[in-house]
Amino acid sequence: MKIGILGGGQLGRMLIQNALKYDDEWFTLDPAKDAPCSSISYFTEGNFNDYESVFNFGKGKDVVSIEIEHVNVDALFELQECGIKIIPSPEIIKTIQQKILQKEFYKKHQIPSPEFQVIQRKSEANFPLPFVQKMNTGGYDGKGVQVITNEADIEKLWDVPSVLETLVDIDKELSIIIAKNEKGETRTFPVTEMVADPKLNLLDFNICPSSISEDVQHQIGQIAQQFIEAADSPGLFAIELFLDKNGKVWVNETAPRLHNSGHQTQEGNSNSQFEQMYRVLKNLPLADTDILSFSGMVNLVGEEGFSGKAKYEGIEEILKLPKTYVHLYGKSETKPGRKMGHINVLADSREELMEKLVRIKSLIKVKS
Repeated sequence: MKIGILGGGQLGRMLIQNALKYDDEWFTLDPAKDAPCSSISYFTEGNFNDYESVFNFGKGKDVVSIEIEHVNVDALFELQECGIKIIPSPEIIKTIQQKILQKEFYKKHQIPSPEFQVIQRKSEANFPLPFVQKMNTGGYDGKGVQVITNEADIEKLWDVPSVLETLVDIDKELSIIIAKNEKGETRTFPVTEMVADPKLNLLDFNICPSSISEDVQHQIGQIAQQFIEAADSPGLFAIELFLDKNGKVWVNETAPRLHNSGHQTQEGNSNSQFEQMYRVLKNLPLADTDILSFSGMVNLVGEEGFSGKAKYEGIEEILKLPKTYVHLYGKSETKPGRKMGHINVLADSREELMEKLVRIKSLIKVKS
């Protein structure tokens, strides 16, 4: 099959790396000529937000998918009309890429999500404090989101179409990845927990399995099932969740693609999210997702104050550690906060896993 991916970043790179054991042709489209996928696929330099670029790229492919949701959906609808398979569907991509449509989708299908107000400009804001403002389009990796805690903060509101959402009193941040093929078969990966660095207040680690009650597990299972039925599309979806201090689970947002919260599946599960995505694209039987071990991930991001050719300080020490797996993204240039790779770890207990993750984080730095 000729498989086209809109976006040539690390998610597409790891998908293709996993799929090289099979026989398919992979094509990617990305505006950066040195994108991570550029060296391992038939690569086209182009804008995945541009109608003509996306339409011309998709022509002649057997299936077209995404590794970033901010793409031109009008071109995807047109390609679908031409008989080209689009996974996930243009309809669900359009819904998810706009925060307003995404929130209305949750409300329509009774999927628990925090209360919200839709505004077109900041003068319309009339919502109880504290709340979160999410730009309707363009947000990614924490960008386009801000917390408004008091009246003085109201002046900081962005004057753009947005969702204002009740601020949840968060106990844990969780994620579940669910896949569906064209035959209607579904599989979920075990719930993953994101752990914050107490000093930096950043989400640095993924750990799996998560430490949650049976009731919380049940709530999440119901949410995943509600979502996949309502989405009515083959694909792989990462549902990001908040568990509040009262034990209630809320949907934060959904990504219609491979996701950072599934990276530890590469070594921690019988099959990875990348294997699962491949099978979805080919409409093959879905892979089993059983946990093999306690598993976790450390994000490798560019250090503050360093821009230029990337150097991975401490990587030799990391490579000496048992049950530790380095995944670099093929990005030659680092800059502060840029995702450059990740390190997966296996352990026999949650305590051992956390010790390993903290140690690894202290050993390696991405500088220039």
